[in-house]
Amino acid sequence: MSIIIENLVKSYKDEPILKQLNLHIQEGSLFGLLGPNGAGKTTLVSILNFLTPKTSGKIKIFGYDLDHHAKEIKQICSYVPQTYAFYPKLTTYENLEFFGALYGLKGQPLKKTIEECIEATSLEKYVNKQAHTYSGGLKRRLNIAIGLLNDPKILYLDEPTVGIDPQSRNYILNVIKNINKEKNTTIVYTSHYMEEIEFLCDDIAILDHGKIILHQKKDALVQQNNQITVTLDNNEEKTIQTQEGFSHFIDYCCELKAQNQSIKAIDFGNKSLEHMFLHLTKQDLRD
Repeated sequence: MSIIIENLVKSYKDEPILKQLNLHIQEGSLFGLLGPNGAGKTTLVSILNFLTPKTSGKIKIFGYDLDHHAKEIKQICSYVPQTYAFYPKLTTYENLEFFGALYGLKGQPLKKTIEECIEATSLEKYVNKQAHTYSGGLKRRLNIAIGLLNDPKILYLDEPTVGIDPQSRNYILNVIKNINKEKNTTIVYTSHYMEEIEFLCDDIAILDHGKIILHQKKDALVQQNNQITVTLDNNEEKTIQTQEGFSHFIDYCCELKAQNQSIKAIDFGNKSLEHMFLHLTKQDLRD
């Protein structure tokens, strides 16, 4: 396991934000963390990156205890925030050179690492242009490139596609997939875009009211055998629960045949990750 969290609690002024949270994330997984506003996603990621202290509980990252091995953990992890984390008046190369030096890199190793990060994010055409001239998509890619400088075993990505056009968004998602595949980097990905999580991640957890309310592999999550939706030719829909078997579905099909009604479509499982998410977290607004 790359991350093991046990009985994690975080409180602000005696108000619990994370409540006895337990979570295991496998090495090399592309892990999607979903949750409504105020669910505790940002708090959890902040604790894992030493940006805020936990109240209680145990966290181990690649075997290192968060309470006693901060230096070792920081060397193998990287956090890419939602905000732009670079100097706008510096070029791509200058930004990478500066942040690489903060990791203790210099000389040929630094140059080689910069070249690899530029190649991974396809920034070759922009190495000598100041960052403030970039489009939103290029700025996001530079953010990710900086996050790769220490060749992290775990890369935390917080809403990395906010405010960019669909083409740049699609490109960045594929960049992230390639990083995970080629380097076996564990990626923890938070997003409000359900379709991103569904496209990108192989392991998904839903966080609500400070607790993990569901954690499963994506395929199992979306295709849970809990319901069948039958759509008739007149577009009328009937949803049949299958927790106790398929007898109700068979009976319904017999009824339709007796009435000479035709079936237009049969959907097995939940229609989408968003459908599952709204069902579990309810549909009330979170401010």
